[in-house]
Amino acid sequence: MEGEGLLVRKIRSGVVIDHIPPGRAFTMLKALGLLPPRGYRWRIAVVINAESSKLGRKDILKIEGYKPRQRDLEVLGIIAPGATFNVIEDYKVVEKVKLKLPEESQGVLRCPNPTCITRKEREKAVSKMVLVSQDPPAYRCVYCGTTVMGDEIHDLISP
Repeated sequence: MEGEGLLVRKIRSGVVIDHIPPGRAFTMLKALGLLPPRGYRWRIAVVINAESSKLGRKDILKIEGYKPRQRDLEVLGIIAPGATFNVIEDYKVVEKVKLKLPEESQGVLRCPNPTCITRKEREKAVSKMVLVSQDPPAYRCVYCGTTVMGDEIHDLISP
């Protein structure tokens, strides 16, 4: 097996997300709403735990035919800061973005505090979280002050 490359073909158009920390590819697919049944609309290649000179190990996603939304970069930046998001058209990279933790997140992360105003159905308040720490990642709700850290953040991504 040594010296053999991965056998995942190029995509004509869509996105390739590289340098994903190992084990986070499916978290990304879930956050993007690309797991079945919705995920059957695109051809998706998932590489788990591939060797990486930068990270040691990494995951890779190739999603053919997927058109990224603005919200996607924010969501993916929360899950895998430092990963590379590539937009592909006609087999060429037309846009390359290094994902990062957003300084502020509005409507993307849900506040976990059940008494927060953003959790009340009759209220119109949209969740708003601000980044308070890069390492470990931590966000604080601007309404109630609740802070969430680390992998707990991934569970709070709104669909």
